[in-house]
Amino acid sequence: MNTVFEMRDNYTCEDLLEIMRILRGEKGCPWDREQDHKSIRNDFLEEVYEVIDAIDNDDVDGLKEELGDVLLQVVFHSQIETEGGSFNFDDVCDGICKKLILRHPHVFGEVEAKTSAKVKENWDAIKKVEKGQATATETLRSVPKAFPALMRSKKVQSRAAKAGMDFKDIAEVMKSLESELEELKEAMESGSKAECEEELGDLLFSVVNISRFLKVDAEESLAKSCDKFIDRFEKSEKLAEEKGVDMKKATESELDMLWNEAKKRI
Repeated sequence: MNTVFEMRDNYTCEDLLEIMRILRGEKGCPWDREQDHKSIRNDFLEEVYEVIDAIDNDDVDGLKEELGDVLLQVVFHSQIETEGGSFNFDDVCDGICKKLILRHPHVFGEVEAKTSAKVKENWDAIKKVEKGQATATETLRSVPKAFPALMRSKKVQSRAAKAGMDFKDIAEVMKSLESELEELKEAMESGSKAECEEELGDLLFSVVNISRFLKVDAEESLAKSCDKFIDRFEKSEKLAEEKGVDMKKATESELDMLWNEAKKRI
């Protein structure tokens, strides 16, 4: 027997909450009832990335749809906790409203902040008090480990810099990069996979430091390099086909020739 639900032309957030209650209910969907926070964790992450993709592609219709998918995830997780009796969707809304009011004392209070830099400074100070972070180390440890590694590295470095732990200029950062590269070479010569992993991580961490000093986002830079590589690979593949070259059997010099020609044509 189908659950009674009033169909309409337009729905609201309250309808979304009711639909989720029905799906998780006794007469709802078996799949939805089986889920918990961890089982749909990756779904949440994927939906957020799809929102970013819509933004990057200036896809307004796609953005509207993907924001709906993210909202569904928020409602889904909230409903799971509603059933457990810890909090509900209204509590989530209440929490974020209180946070926004507290962290904008220049709007809802008497504090003055006439620049974005001052707003950010106040935000960070209030956040530190809210979370009971007494030391700079605690602010570093609070950066989520689930972040993409490049993003996490930038956050950690930025917070360390605010505490005074930073290079004086980019020249010093470049020296550090060169040092880490030499250490990676030594690790490679030792044949130790563990050492290679450690030194490679240090090298990447130094690269993020460079991006921070250049005020360039490392995550975005790497993403653009991936796109550039794909475009050049596509052109190389087409050139290989035109020249009758089997890329799988081609020599290193033949592949270099294709790649360099592709670079010139793009």
